[in-house]
Formats: sequence, C-alpha cells, structure tokens
Amino acid sequence: MSQTMRAVGLFALVALLIVGTGVIQSWNSALLILNMGLVSAVMALGVNLQWGFAGLFNVGVMGFVALGGLAAVIVAMPPVREAWAVGGAGVLMALALGVATIALAVWLTRAMPKGRLRALIMLVVVVGGYAAYRMVLDPATDAIESINPALTGYLGGLGLPIVLAWPVGGVLAAAAAWVIGKTALGLRSDYLAIATLGIAEIIVAVLKNEDWLARGVKNVIGLPRPVPFEIDLQQDPAFVERVTGMGLDVTTASTLYVKLLYGAMFAAVLIVVLVLAQLALNSPWGRMMRAIRDNEVAARAMGKDVTARHLQIFILGSAVCGVAGAMMTTLDGQLTPASYQPLRYTFLIWVMVIVGGSGNNFGAVLGGFLIWFLWVQVEPFGAAVMDLVTAGMADGSALKAHLQNSVAHMRLLTMGVILLVVLRFAPQGLLPER
Repeated sequence: MSQTMRAVGLFALVALLIVGTGVIQSWNSALLILNMGLVSAVMALGVNLQWGFAGLFNVGVMGFVALGGLAAVIVAMPPVREAWAVGGAGVLMALALGVATIALAVWLTRAMPKGRLRALIMLVVVVGGYAAYRMVLDPATDAIESINPALTGYLGGLGLPIVLAWPVGGVLAAAAAWVIGKTALGLRSDYLAIATLGIAEIIVAVLKNEDWLARGVKNVIGLPRPVPFEIDLQQDPAFVERVTGMGLDVTTASTLYVKLLYGAMFAAVLIVVLVLAQLALNSPWGRMMRAIRDNEVAARAMGKDVTARHLQIFILGSAVCGVAGAMMTTLDGQLTPASYQPLRYTFLIWVMVIVGGSGNNFGAVLGGFLIWFLWVQVEPFGAAVMDLVTAGMADGSALKAHLQNSVAHMRLLTMGVILLVVLRFAPQGLLPER
C-alpha cells in the first residue's frame, strides 16, 4: 500500500471514529472531540517543526501553550481602569527598569574585557537593578490586587476581539522562545530537554502566583467569544424558525451550531499552518534543516550556521504552540493556570507526534486527532470493560472494588501501551517521513 493510500485510510478511520461517537454517544461530544483534535493537531505541528525538522527535544511545550492562553486574557478582557489608576504606571516603570537592567548587563558583557572588574560591575548592575525593580513593582502589584479581588484584582486586557489573541499568542511564545533559545540551544539534547521543562514550569508558576497579571489561581472567566452565545441563538427568532423547520431541538441545535463555528475557525488555522509547514518542508530551507538534523558536523563543514538555524526553527515551532494555546483558551472561555500540567500539554503532544510520524506534517495532524480521541474515550470504554470483567464477582469483593477504582488510570495505561506498540512495530510512526 502506498503512503498516500495509507494516509487516506488512517484519516478515514479517525473520521469514522468521530462520526461513530456522534451516532452512539452524542453529536455534542463528537464535535467537542473534533474541535480539541484540531487544536491538538496545531500543537503537534509546532512540536513536529522542532523535532521532526531539526531534532530539537523541547519538553517545554506547556509553557508556550500557557503563554498563548495569557495572550487571550491580555488582548480580549476589558481593562480594569481602577487597577490601572492605582498601579498601572508602577508596573510599566518596573518593567522598563527590568529591561534596562538586562540591556545594560548585555552591553557590559560585550563592551568590557573579561576579568574581576567586569564581574564586579555586572554584580552591582544586576543586584541593584533587581532591587530597584522589586521596589517599584511590589507596591504597584499590591495596589492592583487590592481592587475588588473577588472579581478582578488584575489589570485586565485591551478589550479587543479575541481572535486577535491568536497571532498575539504566537508572538508571545516566539519572544519567550528567542530568550530561551539564546541561552539553552547550545546544550546537548538531554540537557536542552531539562532546561525547557524547567523554564516551562517557571512560566506556569508566574501565571499562578502573579495575580495582577491574570488573577493567578483565581482564574479569569468570562472571556469574550468569537461566536454567538447559545442563549442568544435560542432567543433569535430567525434561528429558532430555521431549526424548528428542520425538526431539530432549539437548545441542541444552538450548541451544535456554536461548536461547528469553532470547528470551522480552527480548521482554517490548521489548514494555513499545515500548508505553510509543507511548503517549508519541501523548500531548500527545509532540506537544509533536515541535513542539520541528520548530521550537524557535516552541515557545519558546509558552512551552515547550525545554532542560528536551530534558534529559527525553535522560535517557529514555539509560535505555533502559542497560537494553539490561545485557540484552546478561546474554546474554554477561561484561563485556568492550574490546569497546565506537563502530562497533558507536553507528554501527550509528544505522543501525538511520535505515533503519527515525526518529520511528516500529515502524520503529526493524524496523531493529534487519533491520540486526542483515545485520550477522551479510553476512560468510559475502560469503565465498560471493567463492568463486564467484574460482572460475575460478588458485591463487596476487594478485587472488584480495586478493578473498578483502577478505571481512572486507564488513560495513562493506554497511552503507554500505544506508545510502546508503535515504537516496537512502527518506530517511524503511522505515517513515516518520506
């Protein structure tokens, strides 16, 4: 079977699974799986750019996704004017001091020769700049967080359409990737993985603890939506007349309509990212990146700037993950920093890329849909299997209780088994790189 026919067959299988969910369970569940599958596919494409194209082992996907979620708050939420009045200027001044301190430290590093004098001056600049930064920032953030903390307690955003947060999320993630890449891309692959994971945890910790930025663990709820609210559709006479004429329930039709609109928007983003990734893969730039991935020594000997190219692809992949993070927060309608866990936003995305086929953009998309479907459906399927297995056991049996309580772990067990089976029988993934 040719790879094209294999790809068509696998994508048809995923489509059949989603349609089957709609028929057996509900179309709301099927569309929710579809929408999150679209978002997951975009994340998988971002990781595939880094790993499949360049061999960069980035385990900090969670941090870039979280920055995309933060972008949704900064762009779309209305500004809290009282908070800006009492502490906005102080926060801006503190950020300016922080940037100035970093810029001065970089200039000193380049302008002065190595030695004790440079080290001493650098120490004074860094310690003094940090002290000044905290002296200005802390009073400002305390004042901001004291403004109606039950509902706001933060600066808010710009009050712009939330769709604009998607490219902004990519820009925020790209900026963070530039900073991380300038310091960490010189590390060997395993050390790079540790560094990116640690930095991702730092990003999430900042979101959790800096209430003035995005309310911390109190969460930001009620994000604006790019699609109508279901209640508004249910009160729209034209919509009600249209769906009742089709013999549909108005409430169900409104939820399906909203999910279909989200799906159309997410599909448009996925198609754009996939087309651009394919063009990049088949371009001279893409061939150069794969040459660097396969043999850095030979690429350096041919005059290629390996570090610069690694930084370039690291920024691009992280930007795609940031866009996906903003899309996901838009779909959720809220930002919950405590929900950003490495298992969900790093490990699972890597499983998607490995199972689908690293180095193959269509494989990454396939893995995004397939693994997300299994992640959602394994637990109810496992519950049904356990009920069948324990049907003949006596009530109150310790073994029966143990097996039924183990259903919650079926997701992790299934993901591990799938990963092992694929690595054993299809080590290059379901759709290998051509």
